[in-house]
Amino acid sequence: MAQKTNVMRVLEQRKIAYTAHDYSASGETNGVEVARLLGEDVRQVFKTLVAVGGSKQHYVFVIPVAEELDLKKAATAAGEKNIAMIKQKELLPLTGYVHGGCSPIGMKKSFPTFVDESAGKLDRILFSGGKVGFQVEIAFEDMEKVVAFRLADLTKE
Repeated sequence: MAQKTNVMRVLEQRKIAYTAHDYSASGETNGVEVARLLGEDVRQVFKTLVAVGGSKQHYVFVIPVAEELDLKKAATAAGEKNIAMIKQKELLPLTGYVHGGCSPIGMKKSFPTFVDESAGKLDRILFSGGKVGFQVEIAFEDMEKVVAFRLADLTKE
């Protein structure tokens, strides 16, 4: 891959093995379609969502691309009374990432991060490489070496 993203640089600095996937030529941003393009099981491809709690604290939620974040479960996991998704225009200034390229690794600032409990059953996961059109694949056990997170039930039934 000719182009390295900040996520890839962070993984290399931490000496974490990863596989980079470039699907930028497709122009696809739908996570389910990205999984299909890459020939991956949708249960192994994750999206990164950023929300804000009633306390004004920001949170990161990493869930399978085919699932929807359950805001009540997210609030419970974060210890908040309620949680709302941030507005798309707030994403870049807050995280350094654009919509469709947001990764739990390498944000401008660390936020409490929660990963859907389904990831704990996987050997490897894929998530945004920090730029639209790029995914990185790492061993799930390596995730905690690069980002502090808690597993939680986060998706709608």
